[in-house]
Amino acid sequence: MIRFEPRQSVSPVRIAAAPIIAAVLALAIAAIPIWAAGASVFNAYLLMYKGALGSTFAVSELLARATPLILTGLAAAIAFRAKLWNIGAEGQLYAGALAAVAVGSGHLALPPGTLLPLVIIAGAAAGALMMLVPTLLRVRLGADEVVTTLLLNFVILLFVQMMLEGPMKDPLGMGWPQSEPIVDAAVLPKLVERMRVHSGLVVALVLAIAAHIVLKRTVWGFEIRAVGENPAAARHAGIPVTATIVRVGLISGAFAGLAGVGEVAGLKGYLTADLSPGFGYAGIVVAMLAGLSPLGVVLAALFIAGIFVGADSMSRAIGVSNYLADLIVALSLLCVLVSGLFVRFRMRVGGSASAEKP
Repeated sequence: MIRFEPRQSVSPVRIAAAPIIAAVLALAIAAIPIWAAGASVFNAYLLMYKGALGSTFAVSELLARATPLILTGLAAAIAFRAKLWNIGAEGQLYAGALAAVAVGSGHLALPPGTLLPLVIIAGAAAGALMMLVPTLLRVRLGADEVVTTLLLNFVILLFVQMMLEGPMKDPLGMGWPQSEPIVDAAVLPKLVERMRVHSGLVVALVLAIAAHIVLKRTVWGFEIRAVGENPAAARHAGIPVTATIVRVGLISGAFAGLAGVGEVAGLKGYLTADLSPGFGYAGIVVAMLAGLSPLGVVLAALFIAGIFVGADSMSRAIGVSNYLADLIVALSLLCVLVSGLFVRFRMRVGGSASAEKP
C-alpha cells in the first residue's frame, strides 16, 4: 500500500531544489520525442543553449522574451499568494496593449514627456480593471475566479479583434487587422541599439524587487500571506480579507497589463490579434517554477524564455519542431507540481494506516 504523510517540517534546501529538479526532469522527458524524431538529443540541447546564450543577439532575444514572462509571472505569483487564482493574465495583457495603443497612437495633445508615462499608466489600469470584475464576483458572490478569468480571456481577445477590424484599424495598414502605430514619444527606449531588448525589462526587474520587499518586509505583505494561508484565521485576527483580495487582484491585473504595454510600446509598435504567443498562460508556469517567489520569477522567466528562443534556433538547424518548447513548458509545470507534492509529503510503501502509531 502506498500512502502520503505530511512532513513535519520542510527544509529551505528541499524547497529551493524542487523547481530545479522539475526543470531537469522536464528536459529529460522531452528528450524522448527528440530521440524518436531521429535527432541527437545532445546536439539538440546544445543548439538550444547556443540559440539562447550563444551570442549577443541571442541574449538580447532571450531578455526581450523574458520581459513579458516576468510581468505575467509576477501577476500569477502575487495573486496565487493570496489564493486568488488569476488565469486571465493573457486577456489582461491584451487589455493593457489595447489601452496603450489607444493612448499612444498620437490622438491626444499632451505636453512633451508625458505621453509615455500615461501609456504605462493606461495599460496597467486596463489590466487591473479586467481583473477587478472577477475579483468582485469572487468576494461578493463566491464565483469561481478560475472560470471567470479564463472565460474573460476569450471575451477580451474577441473585443480586441473587433476594435482592430473597426474603430482602431490602421487606415494605412493595407487592409490588415492592426492598430495605428504608437508614436515615437510613446515608445519604450531600447537598452541596446539595434537589439530588441527594451527598458520594459528594467521596469519588470524593479517591480520584481519591489514585490519581494512588500511580501517579505511589510505589514501588507504579511496580510497577503495570511489571507492565502487561512482566510478565516486572518479575518479573526482583524485583517481585512475582502479588501486585501481586491487589492491583490488589482495589482495582479496591472502587472499583466504592463506586459501588454511592453509588447506594443517596446517591441512591435502596434497591436495585432497575435501579439502574444501565450505569455499569460506561460506566466502561470513561471510563477509555479518560482515557488511564487517574486525574485524566483525572474530566474524562471529567463529559463522559460531560453527554452522558447533556443527551440526556435534548434528547429531551424536540425528540423525538430519548435513546438518542443511548448512541450517542455507543459512538462515543467507538471513536474513542479509533482515535486511540490514530494516536498510537502513523504511517501510510505507497505503496511496500513491503522497499524501506524499516532
